[in-house]
Amino acid sequence: MDNDFDLFIVDLNGNLRGKRLLGSSLEKTMEEGIKLPRSVVGLDFWGDDVADNGLVFETGDNDGICMPIQDAPVRVPWAELPRHQLHAMMSNPDGSPFGADPRQVLKSILEKYHAHGWYPVMATELEFYLMDGDSEEVQRPRPPVLDRGHGRRLNTKDAYSIEDVDGLESFFAAVRACCEEQGVLADTIISELGPGQFEINLKHVSDPLNAADQAVWFKRMLKGIARKYNYTATFMAKPYAEHSGNGFHVHFSMVDKDGNNLFDNGGDEGTIMLQQAIAGMLKLMPESMLLFAPHLNSYHRFQDGSHAPVYACWGYENRTAAVRVPESEPEARRVEHRVSGADANPYLVLAGVLAGALYGMENFMQAPAPTEGDAYTVCNENSRLPWNWDDAIDLLDLSKPLRQYLGDEFVDVLCAVKRHEMKILFKRISDIEYESYLGLL
Repeated sequence: MDNDFDLFIVDLNGNLRGKRLLGSSLEKTMEEGIKLPRSVVGLDFWGDDVADNGLVFETGDNDGICMPIQDAPVRVPWAELPRHQLHAMMSNPDGSPFGADPRQVLKSILEKYHAHGWYPVMATELEFYLMDGDSEEVQRPRPPVLDRGHGRRLNTKDAYSIEDVDGLESFFAAVRACCEEQGVLADTIISELGPGQFEINLKHVSDPLNAADQAVWFKRMLKGIARKYNYTATFMAKPYAEHSGNGFHVHFSMVDKDGNNLFDNGGDEGTIMLQQAIAGMLKLMPESMLLFAPHLNSYHRFQDGSHAPVYACWGYENRTAAVRVPESEPEARRVEHRVSGADANPYLVLAGVLAGALYGMENFMQAPAPTEGDAYTVCNENSRLPWNWDDAIDLLDLSKPLRQYLGDEFVDVLCAVKRHEMKILFKRISDIEYESYLGLL
């Protein structure tokens, strides 16, 4: 291959880490992979070492092996110069799975499903905001101007607006074309509640690893294409305090080796296994919050009446609940997990959903009664989900079931990274503190 290519892995924060390589090294890379320090998966959000994650000084900062997960590189259409990309997963130097690599974490929980003869089918829905191109530079979000809207700025709520999608026709056409080229199975494009907020749904796939891979590729391509069109795209959970946050909804069903939906009993209520899976997801939901809401900003999204769930509850065709069983034909019976923000790592979101469901099914748990009506007003306060970052870190750290299903190494490294980030961010004084207290206290 003549062109350079990027080989990357995904760290615990969902950021891409890797190297840009000469095209002439492709054959060797496909056979041998590349080496990166294992500590790379446990860097903080800004790309700095986390001394307490157990991967730096204790190990001599040793290397892992990053092997491609794709058969061949794919073109990067938004690049100014011809370039390709290649996605990889990290293993230990001896070839064994590296337990802190997020893709390995998801792969491990899937192996537990396969040992039962159960095969999850998953799809993702990602919300994002499109903003003016200078939003990154000024570090404040500003709604974009439509490229076919006679200078109209998208500064009002206009859910499901075809006019807004029409006004960004060239941009979304480029996204569609890139999805096709990179193997991302994109489905519908929806204008959401916030100004300049959209959602693109990805299709159900029989391999959750591939579902998470596609979500990673989609997030990268969307941000790259947005910059090419002089926009900024963000998956930040709550970019505007006064508008809807960005969610990451996961649809999940399960089949046996013959392709039969194990959640389908021929009726609307679903099977006992469906009820058990829901029970487990609700039980482990508080302990899994760090997977679904990994950043300081993530917790601004969880507000009463905000379309983001704040209680660990479920319901049939109820979008105020954390877990929704959508109305569908019985053979398509599934759950929609609505807790995660779009800022979360796709591998860890899917791993958290699957760990909860597996816990419920293996322990034959019974789901509580489904929530009817407005969950924000009828749910018990005891089922309220964690509202702050430090509680979420502690709950994951102390979770015996999640350590069993996801691994001690992963939990230890992620909690160390998040405590490190929390210390850094909590040293900063916010604008509202100065506005409220300076000169008055």
